[in-house]
Amino acid sequence: MNIEGLDYNTQRDKLVLPEYGREVQKMVEHAISLPTKEERQRCAETIIAVMERMVPQSGDSANHKQKLWDHLALMSGFQLDIDYPYDVSMAAVIATKPEPLAYPMRDIPVRHYGNMMFEVFEKLKTMPAGAERDELVRITANHMKRSLYQWSHGSADDEKVASDLARFTDGVIQLDLKKFTFEKINEREFNEKRKKKK
Repeated sequence: MNIEGLDYNTQRDKLVLPEYGREVQKMVEHAISLPTKEERQRCAETIIAVMERMVPQSGDSANHKQKLWDHLALMSGFQLDIDYPYDVSMAAVIATKPEPLAYPMRDIPVRHYGNMMFEVFEKLKTMPAGAERDELVRITANHMKRSLYQWSHGSADDEKVASDLARFTDGVIQLDLKKFTFEKINEREFNEKRKKKK
């Protein structure tokens, strides 16, 4: 849809630093087009003053000014021929985006327990019987019950936890529900978290 006289943001050039807005970007473009260095310098100093009012000073004032001049250099694409009061050669490094982190994709039978719990299950399979394994079983079973409660909207069955723990540890860990007692789940805490998410 192209209606004469209407100018949509989707049709405009992408902003280099959107936090300063399109008007500051236009000022920078105007400063680049000025014929003399003196005019460009005066215009650049005015733009910095506007930027300073838009982004309140935080921390060290020299560092703040340096940052503003770096941003001006970035917005101009390093084409603004002026005498910068700071070295802006590192401004390009600021603008580079880091490489995205690789997300560990692993198929797990049930997602509500999470990837890390399956690492714990693997550890439980090989641990020798004793106090340390018993403590890890206690922590794991309670965490599984909380996860079930959270993702099943308030339903967490002790038998389901015991069954899952046995299944995912290949039968190595067998919870005796007559002897094992789960920690009490604070229903109010879970309900408050659920309300906050909404």
